[in-house]
Amino acid sequence: YRKTGPARVFTSERAAIAAVKGLSGDPVRAGDVIALIGCGPMGTGMEETYQLTSALKYLPHGKKVALITDARFSGVSTGACIGHVGPEALAGGPLGRLRDGDTIRITVDRVSLAGSIDLVVEGDACRGTQLLAARSPHPDLRPNPDLPDDTRLWAALQNLSGGTWGGCVYDVDAIVEALNSMG
Repeated sequence: YRKTGPARVFTSERAAIAAVKGLSGDPVRAGDVIALIGCGPMGTGMEETYQLTSALKYLPHGKKVALITDARFSGVSTGACIGHVGPEALAGGPLGRLRDGDTIRITVDRVSLAGSIDLVVEGDACRGTQLLAARSPHPDLRPNPDLPDDTRLWAALQNLSGGTWGGCVYDVDAIVEALNSMG
């Protein structure tokens, strides 16, 4: 699978669905790469984004739209959906530094099961990496203010332990060390 297209950055599943359904001033078009950011553990508690993938499924050109996110998917999501991207946007991951119109290149080798997602600047992914490293987080990126305290605590423990990309088992020693270093 290979796709290169303009990023459409959303900070909520609701806003992304509105654009997919054409209910916003700038609807999702064939060739777009939807970047749903801030929906990992620290943002929304790692919400499941089936509603968005379902909306894409019924869009006439939905197969020509890719989705990348730090959220998770249900087992029934179909199409070009790349989730659990880490580090998550709110932990400083590159996904949180994307802007509308950035050129995203997705490559997935189905034989070797290897892939990459790159920001391409003037045809050069290396320049994209440099740009993302220097860029500040997306101005609309913030945790959901209604996130329950127990979910916020879980997200903080995940982050201190290496994030969801570090595995599902907490690194207790790393967490204790981080807490002790705070004074």
